[in-house]
Amino acid sequence: MKTISILGSTGSIGTQTLDVVLRSEGKFQVAGITGNKNIKLLEGQTRMFAPKFVAVADENLYNDLKLAVSDTNTKVLCGIDGLCEVAAYSKNDIVVSSTVGISGLKPTLAAISAGHDIALANKETLVTAGNLVTDLIKEKGVKLLPVDSEHSAIFQCLECGHKPSKLILTASGGPFFGKTKKDLEKVTLKDALKHPNWSMGQKITIDSATMMNKGLEIIEAKWLFDMELDDIEVVVHRESIIHSMIKLSDGSILAQMGEPDMKLPISVALYYPEREIIKNTDFDFLKHPNLSFYNPDEETFSCLKLAKQALKTGGTMPCFLNGANEAAVALFLDEKIKFTDIPELISNAMKKHTPIVNYTLDDVVKTDLSAREIVLDLIGG
Repeated sequence: MKTISILGSTGSIGTQTLDVVLRSEGKFQVAGITGNKNIKLLEGQTRMFAPKFVAVADENLYNDLKLAVSDTNTKVLCGIDGLCEVAAYSKNDIVVSSTVGISGLKPTLAAISAGHDIALANKETLVTAGNLVTDLIKEKGVKLLPVDSEHSAIFQCLECGHKPSKLILTASGGPFFGKTKKDLEKVTLKDALKHPNWSMGQKITIDSATMMNKGLEIIEAKWLFDMELDDIEVVVHRESIIHSMIKLSDGSILAQMGEPDMKLPISVALYYPEREIIKNTDFDFLKHPNLSFYNPDEETFSCLKLAKQALKTGGTMPCFLNGANEAAVALFLDEKIKFTDIPELISNAMKKHTPIVNYTLDDVVKTDLSAREIVLDLIGG
């Protein structure tokens, strides 16, 4: 039996991870769960899984959560320190990092420092502090197992044992594939939250619509698989059946395929190095007779270009890009800016940042804060 803790148990990945646990017939024990604000769901998860710890990120909700689960034996924690305590719990075998944004960085580092394997669904951890995270992974000798469907696909393809000459990340193209810049001027929040293939949280759904999500995945792939930007390619694949591919030196292409279902990459990470039979619908090729592929439109969806630029610049620039994006997306979700303002704000903010090459965790925190402040300043906030 593996003991696991889940950072972000109330989100899309977190709830699906707990579903995998329920299907596992006792192969996993949940030691800790954390959420941001959803007290009702945290209470329900606490009662169902009886974890040792439950933590709420929003410190203002600590008393509400404590009261809600007061009749259980679960210890209630709060804030970033609470998340780090859950992550570092000595009996964890693996920690699922699925919080949204840079909030997952410190708890993930705490888990690695404690010697725990990481199932990483929080791409921002590597985007903002790739050097720090990968150096600590090597120092502690723990496994970093990707949960993003694209990176899980590459991870599975790499089990062939050969070093790839190229990584090929697939992208759905989001809800606005084929649209022009002029078309995007009319986009509403409701439009942007309609992803054609995946059911995800609001922030990542907007990132998919702007294609920033794919840009962040390029940066994540660089750190996960030790590949340079020129060797990472993005291909728009509307059907989301091929989750990503690798190209070998002899020209062969290996691909991982399947229905769009996050429970598969979650299971790959949790059960690793074993492969477990899970009750998913069998893939039917006859239902998918046509698979299409296109070049991404980096002029219309310039967030992808900005992410590449940030990775090429290096240092703290990817962290700054991420912070600016989080701030801009939050403004869009609050309907304070237009959809097309997101890349414009990020681009203008990036021009004001001087990247730090040999950065520390403190530099990362300050860079993230600076990015958010600059974006707010740009809109007069």
